[in-house]
Amino acid sequence: MPPAPDKKKWVDYSTIGLMFPSSILVGFVIGYFLDKWLKTDPVLTVIFIIYGILAGFVNLFAVSRSHEKKK
Repeated sequence: MPPAPDKKKWVDYSTIGLMFPSSILVGFVIGYFLDKWLKTDPVLTVIFIIYGILAGFVNLFAVSRSHEKKK
């Protein structure tokens, strides 16, 4: 019988697919409302979307690094 797959590893890797869109969405929402409040249309939205993309990559590297250490 083959060994059982590591369930925690599978769950961590499956959340990567949700990290990117959710971090970009959070960045968009924060930037959008700050733009409306400060009347600086699209500047802060673009900046916070970029921050969201960077946060997604940071989370990706953190998850992959934690699994490399476990090997």
